[in-house]
Amino acid sequence: MKERNPSGESPEKKAAGIAAAELVQDGMVVGLGTGSTTAYTIAELGRRVDEGLDIIAVVTSYQSEMLAIEAGITLTSLAEHPELDIAIDGADQINSALNVIKGGGAAHTREKVVSRSAERFVIVADESKYSEQLDHYVPLEVLPYAKELVSKHVRKLGGEPVLRLASKKDGPVISDNGNFIIDASFGVIDNPVVTSALLSQAAGIVEHGIFTNVDEVYIGKKDGSVQKLS
Repeated sequence: MKERNPSGESPEKKAAGIAAAELVQDGMVVGLGTGSTTAYTIAELGRRVDEGLDIIAVVTSYQSEMLAIEAGITLTSLAEHPELDIAIDGADQINSALNVIKGGGAAHTREKVVSRSAERFVIVADESKYSEQLDHYVPLEVLPYAKELVSKHVRKLGGEPVLRLASKKDGPVISDNGNFIIDASFGVIDNPVVTSALLSQAAGIVEHGIFTNVDEVYIGKKDGSVQKLS
């Protein structure tokens, strides 16, 4: 069997990713998120598929699609399976109330759709992602046509919008859906539910990176242990 390990191995991310993978059982339809910690979940599920685990999965990005194919996981779509048993994804920041900010990989629109389609939404992360309060910038997927309107709306809410620029390419990051990403910094977000609602009202924002529907979180520690929050 080919060894499948995400590059730059991290013991804490690996521990969290594997712990969440253990929740998956035969016959499940699984949502697979995007990012370095979720990559360990995908690798572990691939190992279990080799051993006979029978699952199908919906992916949230080209990255997770490639990893799942390499791992030998059978893929499906939300059109075929609109209701998922479980979705497993990473996070950029998690607070004590299990509100989460996502979108560092610019895949948060599809990630939110998949998370809302799942009966159980699980986050995997290393301990550096945990904070009592959310103060990470909020990624916004934005129609290119609405870039200036969205920036104006963010400023009215007290935020500072920054268009995310691509690496090794001139110009902005383009999402898998063909849109721009604006990173909006608000400082400490005292009420993520309210901020979420206000951002959702803005014309031109396809989706934002505040997630308030998390069921449980698995946090990997440097010693290889995992803390479960729910």
